[in-house]
Amino acid sequence: MTFPARQRRLLRDEDGDLAVLEGRTIAVLGYGLLGRPLALNLRETGAGTVIVGSDDPPSSAQAVADGFVVESLAEATAAADVALLLVPDEAQPEVMERIAPRLRPGSTLLFASGYALAYDLVSPPPGVNIVLFAPRMSGDPIRARFLAGQGFLSYVGVEQEATPDAWPILLAVAKASGSLRHGALEMTARDEALLDLFVEQAFGPWLGAALLSAFHVGMEAGLPPLGLLLELYMSGEMSETLGQMARDGFLPATKAHGFAAAFGGMTGSLAIDREQMAEQMRTALREIESGEFARALQDEYASGYPCREFLDRMLGEDDVISRTEAAYRRL
Repeated sequence: MTFPARQRRLLRDEDGDLAVLEGRTIAVLGYGLLGRPLALNLRETGAGTVIVGSDDPPSSAQAVADGFVVESLAEATAAADVALLLVPDEAQPEVMERIAPRLRPGSTLLFASGYALAYDLVSPPPGVNIVLFAPRMSGDPIRARFLAGQGFLSYVGVEQEATPDAWPILLAVAKASGSLRHGALEMTARDEALLDLFVEQAFGPWLGAALLSAFHVGMEAGLPPLGLLLELYMSGEMSETLGQMARDGFLPATKAHGFAAAFGGMTGSLAIDREQMAEQMRTALREIESGEFARALQDEYASGYPCREFLDRMLGEDDVISRTEAAYRRL
């Protein structure tokens, strides 16, 4: 993974001008985990006229209940000056085939993920602005932070500049969504996709495996299940520590928990075979960079998600961790 040596810009509220969106129609294509909060934020900011494009009946019903005009994906695209493509990554190539002919010359198509662009899974037509606005936050926190007057970090970039106002439109959308209150870091679609997949597939599995291993080893030793989960994450101490890392830095946050915690963490870290960990991460990164993972994901989608049933069973709630969590919430 390589990054340009140039300094990446961090854009803030003063860099976006909502007047750019006046008189424009903004189509939110997909009304799911990300589409709903962004559509609500955009509408409440008063930026342009927001409509929803959806071919999914439950999503369409929710959008109607929220007071939006709802059209098909193709019809909403045809009406849009700015279209936000917010359907799942793996579905975007199929959706693009339907909406690409409906994009008007000079309009703007916004991607919330660099995945489809990074792996050449879509071929946007010429004469259309192609921009990236990738929130680093899931849907519910995006909405909650907007309502609280806060912001959320996002990555932004222009991949295809068909008109001189591609950047102003992108930053106006980012501002209207609430992101620029925190900041938006300039990023290419390829770098965004590699970063996102790398952390999910190289770091995430180690974190999940460490939590599960610690829980089961503690159980074997007779430690109370609820106490284990509280120490690991349910008390909120872990999330507070991560928040402190974001605010103060990784090392200052590590030292803020007292000498015993720092000493134990240091000695424990030195005993871990980090090279084995690094090599597994390198393997994951090679599969991501080569497109091997993207091909596997597209095959999964084309086959009707055959792994979903297995994943649902693995993430089911009939296990000791879920039962312990539920018992604590009842308390």
